[in-house]
Amino acid sequence: MDFALYLPWIVFAVVVVTLLVFDLGVLHKDSHEIGVAESLKLSAFYIAAGLAFGGYVWYTKGAGAGMDYYTGFLVEKSLSMDNVFVISLIFTALAIPRQYQHRVLFWGILGAIVMRAVMIGLGAKLVHEFSWILLVFGAFLIITGIKMLFAHDEDPNVENMRLYRYLKSHLRMTPQLQGNRFFVEGSSIGEKAGRVATPLFLALLMVEGADLVFAVDSIPAIFAITQDPFIVYTSNIFAILGLRALYFALAAMVHRFHYLKYALAIVLVFIGAKIGLVYMDHKIPSLVSLSVTFGLLLAGVLYSLYKTRGEPIPEKGDA
Repeated sequence: MDFALYLPWIVFAVVVVTLLVFDLGVLHKDSHEIGVAESLKLSAFYIAAGLAFGGYVWYTKGAGAGMDYYTGFLVEKSLSMDNVFVISLIFTALAIPRQYQHRVLFWGILGAIVMRAVMIGLGAKLVHEFSWILLVFGAFLIITGIKMLFAHDEDPNVENMRLYRYLKSHLRMTPQLQGNRFFVEGSSIGEKAGRVATPLFLALLMVEGADLVFAVDSIPAIFAITQDPFIVYTSNIFAILGLRALYFALAAMVHRFHYLKYALAIVLVFIGAKIGLVYMDHKIPSLVSLSVTFGLLLAGVLYSLYKTRGEPIPEKGDA
């Protein structure tokens, strides 16, 4: 066995496990409400870790791979913005107090790590066996980008979601939260013996469902940037880790990034078109892709902050 071939994966696994153990075992071993300041500090820590890992990719795999990693990292973080908004709606609809939200997000990250590994593995297999499927990814991204440009802003109703209705009708669940527990013994709350799920577990399943939906957009996008499974997976996971940490600050000000979606829509169209150019032997350099992606997203953020300056924070309940 060629140890050098697996060394990057081992380094990645050690870094991620260390981050998660430090997060849950040291920073958040007790349930508490995470404020904006703590959220920003934790997010800065995760972003620094993600950027540092990109430096490791750059050093071990070359400048092109490093720039592909950073491009994927940027795109995944930006695509997850809407995911933050949906998660906020889920917590509000299920009345999950802020002191328990980190527990849901943490275990949601573990689920996302496994789920995205499966999806990226399948995607890599498809790309390897059928190279033309990248054209399908490209067309999907262009269509998605155009739909985002012209879509009307509507707040989704969590109670109307199919997954919510299905889980409510099939889960044996307590009517109220039971502290920070996902399950309780039925006899302890005056019901029939057996494990009973709590609304916190329902929130976890809803968050995982939301991540699955958004992965359908993000995974084709990063496969359009690079087909290296290592870069695809690691940039995905580090972006998710950082964004979940930023959730508590971002959820309160997500309305300030209203125009970012238009910049992201153009990025998706650009990445989708890039695939077509590759098939016509017009490869766009990694530096150009990173520069265009970063420039568009930065412009979207700055324009959003400028246009929404002075706007009050919309009321969204306790979440």
